[in-house]
Amino acid sequence: MSKMLCQDVYQFGQKLIRRRPLEPREESESRMACCLNTLDLVALGVGSTLGAGVYILAGEVAKDKAGPAIVICFLVAALSSVLSGLCYAEFGARVPCSGSAYLYSYVTVGQLCAFITGWNLILSYVIGTASVARAWSSAFDSLIGNYISQVLRGTFSLHVPYFLAKYPDFFALGLVLLLTGVLVLGARESALVNKVFTGLNLLVLSFMIISGFVKGDLHNWQLTEQDYKLVTSGSNDTSRLGPLGSGGFVPFGFNGIFQGAATCFYAFVGFDVIATTGEEARNPQRSIPLSIVISLCICFLAYSGVSAALTLMVPYYQIHPDSPLPHAFLHVGWAPARYVVAVGTLCALTSSLLGAMFPMPRVIYSMADDRLLFRGLARIHARTRTPIMATLASGTLAGVMALLFELSDLVDLMSIGTLLAYSLVSFSVLVLRYQPDQNLSKIEKTEKGTEMKPVVEESPLEPVPEAGTSKILKSLCDPINTIPTRKSGQIIYGCASLLVLLLTVLSLILAQWPSRVFSGDPVYTTAAVLLLLFVTGVTVIIWRQPQSPTPLHFKVPALPVLPLMSIFVNVYLMMQMTSGTWAQFGVWMVIGFVIYFGYGIRHSLEENNRQPPASNSQTFDKNIPGAESS
Repeated sequence: MSKMLCQDVYQFGQKLIRRRPLEPREESESRMACCLNTLDLVALGVGSTLGAGVYILAGEVAKDKAGPAIVICFLVAALSSVLSGLCYAEFGARVPCSGSAYLYSYVTVGQLCAFITGWNLILSYVIGTASVARAWSSAFDSLIGNYISQVLRGTFSLHVPYFLAKYPDFFALGLVLLLTGVLVLGARESALVNKVFTGLNLLVLSFMIISGFVKGDLHNWQLTEQDYKLVTSGSNDTSRLGPLGSGGFVPFGFNGIFQGAATCFYAFVGFDVIATTGEEARNPQRSIPLSIVISLCICFLAYSGVSAALTLMVPYYQIHPDSPLPHAFLHVGWAPARYVVAVGTLCALTSSLLGAMFPMPRVIYSMADDRLLFRGLARIHARTRTPIMATLASGTLAGVMALLFELSDLVDLMSIGTLLAYSLVSFSVLVLRYQPDQNLSKIEKTEKGTEMKPVVEESPLEPVPEAGTSKILKSLCDPINTIPTRKSGQIIYGCASLLVLLLTVLSLILAQWPSRVFSGDPVYTTAAVLLLLFVTGVTVIIWRQPQSPTPLHFKVPALPVLPLMSIFVNVYLMMQMTSGTWAQFGVWMVIGFVIYFGYGIRHSLEENNRQPPASNSQTFDKNIPGAESS
């Protein structure tokens, strides 16, 4: 009886770690249209990332956290985002399929982790879409004298729990449904609309940057306490201007720079929309990596340029936190320019909204195509070649949330899903680079379609291990083989998983008790140092293992350091979330597990279409430890 129970538990565990092969499935629905070029992908990435935050965030961070050094904050945040962006870029070159982080996790880590990733991506995109729609409605309403909100509040005032809005925002609902219709028309049409609004946004930002350098005063980067006293002379209340810091270019010191960089990091969230276009890009192996890097560079230049212009036009302690740019132009005597800012804000919100809505149905479609979500959501429209049911379902859900919910309390919940996806993609890159290439099928996608090109490479024979602890350590730090073997692949899986655990504990300590760690508290400081030493040791073991020589259009440099730094940054930011946010995350996961264990695990294609042992035409995932159960 106990033996049968153990066998059942083992088989159930094997189901949870089943990995998806990469070859296109013959039973899949007709594929989506390959119509997006590199410019389309860059516009999607920039439009999704460069939202209304560029008009607001710079003022908030400069006033209270960094001062003129906000330019450095955006540089640090951009470099941190590039860590994840490079990992996405390698997977975009490796996997020319739709699904983004969900698919990458399915190929590498297994089905359960893939479902968790996809389910949380859906949450992030839904909350992002609904919140941007309400922000668009609010911005437009303020331009016309708050007429819409007054009418709706007087007619449909809601006296309901705190998480619901004070009144239903029918304008936001209509906006979401309108853009859902645009998405249904086709990827090419959606990309065209996005390029128009993204281009207008960049023109407005360019105008503001040039204006700021023309009307700015370099003295605002060299302010002293005397300047602060001149501004507040004649008033006993100086607190209304906020803290001064120590003046100069870095008034709040390095601590202010790092605090500001942590806030600015979220300004670069959104580039992952590019990774969901694998089936619709004409040349994904080349255009996806290139587009991710270019879009992040453009966003950094825009954020840093606007921040520099703003702090040159206005002393940082006089910046208006809610509408910094209109007040800055008013400060320098260019009051009419505030209308240009208003146009740019609406264009940025429109492209950001479309950028949040575009990937959502692609992730749902990919999960439904694997039968982890309901099969009907994988339907492709015969004429437009878009995932029509997934688009309609996601647009309706986001529209209802924009109509009824107060979303300001859910923004952190959206961040958890995004950071979790970033971390899993970095982990997947770290693992796959060290796996053997025996029986590897190279998937190439051209404008004519997807082609399977088997490449058979013999994996070297593994030497018989010598006995003794010293011999084991020697084999870990000085392996004989120069090409990955099955054993070295298993070592990487174990070491990478251990590193994620160690980095999580280290991030928790640094996020929750930073003062105790850096003040020399014997317990916390010792624990942090020991964790850092363990992380360094395990990293060295991974570094010494042989990497796959398989050529790709793009590879993350400096493995294993860059993916591990990306994981650390993402996990550190996740550890700073409040307990209430984690409780909301738990509720969402319970709903997801009900769907997965009630439907997905039984209807998965990996469950119903078990394949025979790997042949020369099957993919590398058969060589990943534990993948045989697929």
